[in-house]
Amino acid sequence: MKILVINCGSSSLKYQLIDSDTEKALAVGLCERIGIDGKLNHTPDGGEKITLELPLKDHKDAIEGVLSALMNEKYGVIKELSEIGAIGHRVVHGGEKFTKSVLITPDVIAAIEECNDLAPLHNPANLIGINACTATMPGVPQVAVFDTAFHQTMPMKAYLYGLPYEYYDKYKVRRYGFHGTSHSFVSKRAAEVAGLDLNNSKIIVCHLGNGASISAVHNGKSVDTSMGLTPLEGLIMGTRSGDIDPSIIEYIGKKEGKCLEEVMGVLNKKSGVLGLSGVSSDFRDLDQAARAGNEHAIEAVEVFVYRVVKYIGGYVAAMNGVDAIVFTAGLGENDKKIREMVCSYFGYLGVELDTEKNAIRGKEQVITTDASKTKVLVVPTNEELAIARETIAIVK
Repeated sequence: MKILVINCGSSSLKYQLIDSDTEKALAVGLCERIGIDGKLNHTPDGGEKITLELPLKDHKDAIEGVLSALMNEKYGVIKELSEIGAIGHRVVHGGEKFTKSVLITPDVIAAIEECNDLAPLHNPANLIGINACTATMPGVPQVAVFDTAFHQTMPMKAYLYGLPYEYYDKYKVRRYGFHGTSHSFVSKRAAEVAGLDLNNSKIIVCHLGNGASISAVHNGKSVDTSMGLTPLEGLIMGTRSGDIDPSIIEYIGKKEGKCLEEVMGVLNKKSGVLGLSGVSSDFRDLDQAARAGNEHAIEAVEVFVYRVVKYIGGYVAAMNGVDAIVFTAGLGENDKKIREMVCSYFGYLGVELDTEKNAIRGKEQVITTDASKTKVLVVPTNEELAIARETIAIVK
């Protein structure tokens, strides 16, 4: 069966068509500038990237453009729409309502809408993609795969905040965590690569990219994670502040004459390593600036690494040990320097990094020596494949 995987943003739409039998991506693509002018980038397996200028006034137009590209005589990969057996959608926030992926029904759509307040930038866009697919491909089963679902196994002691309990009772204010599809996929694959029994293991997954999070996975289940009610909590990221003293919001607001919304905009879009360095949110730019002697760039990387180290250390304590530490996502998979800096803190765990093995980029591999007491791995994430697997499991 061929599965169309959709990841909708407010003005973009990522997609992959995956053959569930071979798990190969037959085509990948991205629709950009939806509602503005429109551009579709489409790459068939083994073929060249095609860029099309299309009038994408809404997501329905984008879905139609994707289907047209998939069936194109020159660069398409299917002949008929009937070859698409199901559609898997990434949905960012499922709140407490969804602990696993589900077949999309009107009731499910209503429940996702109820979570819109928890992810106002993401859930509405995800619903637009679902509705666009329903209009374009009526009758094709659709599955919602939630970023938050994997972390619903966290115990109450990990997800409750030190706030009046009524806020949890009335508004479900708690830690939810994100990147769950990635953490689930990577932890399972890491156990296989490291030769561990997933059901008797302690794994820490470091999903490090522009958005970054860490999770503690005990016996295959998430027991804690760094992101919270929203993706703002936790690690310092590309543009997000991560953990701060909440009083800073009021303090900056008064000093700068900014309203709450403006300060939150600073925390989400102007902070992180971008704010610390004044250079960029891209670690490649930071590395170049650091090599040129930019002190702020050097400091930004050190602060980022230190926050990562503290979370890993905390999760080692929470699980009373660790069998494997795993790096994934854009930065985790490709930046050997960041991995080396993080691992340098864990001599007490018996971590012995193999410099030659650590030189890899985007490759699945154990990067510690055979003598290392704790294994450290790089495992490239594949959220689209994970969504396809969840989808096929539900619709078959």
